[in-house]
Amino acid sequence: MSDLPGIVVMGASGRMGQMLIKEVLANDKARLVGALERSGSDWVGRDVGECMGGQPIGITVSDDALETMAKAQAVIDFTAPAATVDMAEIAAQARAVHVIGTTGLTDEDLEKIALAGRHATIVRAGNMSLGVNLLTQLTKKVAAALDEDFDIEIIEAHHHHKVDAPSGTALMLGEAAAEGRGVDLVEVSDRGRDGITGARRRGDIGFTAVRGGDIVGEHDVMFAAPGERIVLRHLATDRAIFARGAVKAALWGQDKKPGEYSMLDVLGL
Repeated sequence: MSDLPGIVVMGASGRMGQMLIKEVLANDKARLVGALERSGSDWVGRDVGECMGGQPIGITVSDDALETMAKAQAVIDFTAPAATVDMAEIAAQARAVHVIGTTGLTDEDLEKIALAGRHATIVRAGNMSLGVNLLTQLTKKVAAALDEDFDIEIIEAHHHHKVDAPSGTALMLGEAAAEGRGVDLVEVSDRGRDGITGARRRGDIGFTAVRGGDIVGEHDVMFAAPGERIVLRHLATDRAIFARGAVKAALWGQDKKPGEYSMLDVLGL
């Protein structure tokens, strides 16, 4: 058991954190060696198994990332941008694989993460599921095949607790569509429509965000032209798919050279 890759989960008390912990514990190719929470959390100092309503498992939740990472080969991080940027530096020092599912990262955040990628293996994706990554590839191919007579709209829906919009997955799909068309998403992105906006600009890629209830994640990519529409869709009904993908990424990265990778690399797509 001790020779299996040791994985640390950040944001242990969150919904994704708890799902990740369960997934690591259930995986016979990895072992849980740490659980991290922010300072002040009532989970800190307690056994993570008991915190999750079960039996003790011998892992105490900590707020000391540096100490916790000293015994790890990977960290899975679905937290917040500031915490993820800080962890990128610590993971690089520990030469551990950093799996990043955090969304809402700014260009400045990404630059700092890229610097850490000079010394550590980083797997970063807006979505860790196989289905979404296949959808990304399909979006790129369809966008490349159709001209600007087809307007592209990306419609995403998530639970009412989600704090960023568009979702990381929607942006990933937008990047794929832009790449398929050979354009820069920054120049053609249309994210705000309110009031008298005027006619849609030819070639723009539009985004719509829906927030409500307990929606796990729904993404549609619509190609709309006069007289016809093509809609590519992915519906997530269980966030365990993201946890499974993240653990797969942590294991895949064990023998990889430092640098930034995506789930397309992990899945061989």
